[in-house]
Amino acid sequence: MFENTVAKKSNAVAIWLLIGVGMIIIQVLLGGITRLTGSGLSITEWKPILGAIPPLNEAAWLKAFEQYKQIGQFKHLNFEFTLSDFKFIYFWEWFHREWARLIALVFLIPFIYFIAKKMFRKEMINPLVILFLLGAAQGLIGWIMVASGLNDENLYVNHIRLAIHFISALGLLVYTYWFAMLLLVPSTQHVVAPSLKKFTVVLLLLIVVQLVFGAFMAGLKAANFATTWPLINGEWIPSSMANDGLSDFTHDPLAVHFIHRTLAYIITALIIVWHLRAKKIAGGSMFAKLRSLPLLMVVLQVILGILTVLFANSKTALLWLGVAHQFTGMMFLLMMMTMVYLVRKK
Repeated sequence: MFENTVAKKSNAVAIWLLIGVGMIIIQVLLGGITRLTGSGLSITEWKPILGAIPPLNEAAWLKAFEQYKQIGQFKHLNFEFTLSDFKFIYFWEWFHREWARLIALVFLIPFIYFIAKKMFRKEMINPLVILFLLGAAQGLIGWIMVASGLNDENLYVNHIRLAIHFISALGLLVYTYWFAMLLLVPSTQHVVAPSLKKFTVVLLLLIVVQLVFGAFMAGLKAANFATTWPLINGEWIPSSMANDGLSDFTHDPLAVHFIHRTLAYIITALIIVWHLRAKKIAGGSMFAKLRSLPLLMVVLQVILGILTVLFANSKTALLWLGVAHQFTGMMFLLMMMTMVYLVRKK
């Protein structure tokens, strides 16, 4: 009876966490839409509480629009914007921030309820504290990123800060997902395979690096610099890469483009090897059911990546393909985290 009660409490907490996982995924996708629609700098103030209410009358809209007119993005890029154009980009940035506020409430209200009902075990407390700190830090990092574009010179946010914001969001996503797996997946599902465990961890690290360069691609709009495949503007290796040394790898759009493509090929090849090795591992029904998914996901991700590059100059196609590419990348990351969780050294 006691064990059943404990299990029910753990399942309730795990479901709460998985709802959070779903909401974080949506939040990251909203961030992608915000970036692809050029909406990220439309709100020039950071008001965590009062900012939940958008402009409610014409005077308030004109004031917000006037504030936007003071930054370089309007002066040098969107100087022909009407109030209607501004309302469109304002909506996506507002919605992105509003969803973050909703996530905070969805975490906070059940958290208080679970405490009142004594549904948290002692070992859950520290991970929950870390979870809330990560969430709060994510909001602060987001504003630091936005602030990098609120000046007279820059047209967009700094791509390094964009990458930090993106990766920290994925860190929050992965941490929440891992916490849920700890509560939901029994140890009987673990598979003992030391060498495969090391291989999986190495793959996961490569995927994280690839996601960083994906954020660089987005921040630098690097896809638009080479809308060709398999060659990059007629070259396998962009000749411009040798100009500025190491800084090319983080600041030159074509260099970033080349690295992102090359990592995709390397990761795909390694996933094929991983799949062949994983098929030989016996035991663990969950592992047996899921081990083919990383290969399917990486193939889909590569196809979406190629299409995103080929149609980068079409705003509509880029929006849909870019968001799909981002979504598949998150699913691939979560699937590999599942493999890291299931495969054990001993």
